[in-house]
Amino acid sequence: MPFTRRMFLSIQIEEAAMTSIAVYFLTFHGLGISFWWWILLFFSPDISMLGYLVGSKAGGWLYNLFHHRALALTMAFTGFLTHQEIVMAAGILLFAHSSFDRMLGFGLKYPDSFNHTNLGWTGKDERATL
Repeated sequence: MPFTRRMFLSIQIEEAAMTSIAVYFLTFHGLGISFWWWILLFFSPDISMLGYLVGSKAGGWLYNLFHHRALALTMAFTGFLTHQEIVMAAGILLFAHSSFDRMLGFGLKYPDSFNHTNLGWTGKDERATL
């Protein structure tokens, strides 16, 4: 990680708070879907990792698209303005998932490697230690 363990812990706490707040807002926009479906949907943005089957550049681009909080907030806000509950819920869900991933240390991806993120290197490829 490009920062100290203490800074990383601070980021984890911040991301956990954002994840919790987003999940709280999802309780208001549940769309009548069962709790078990929400668990499945929560992890559905990770299907974007299939882009890595094409290559690191395509995989990074697709992963970042589905994990970019600006897109998530735009969707939620658009859903709010147009009174489209499903669009708003999808945006909130993407925001919650992206924050959850960042809490675990998985940030947006660089095009050279799945393990190279804006939060540093992850996994066995970790090149900087805390």
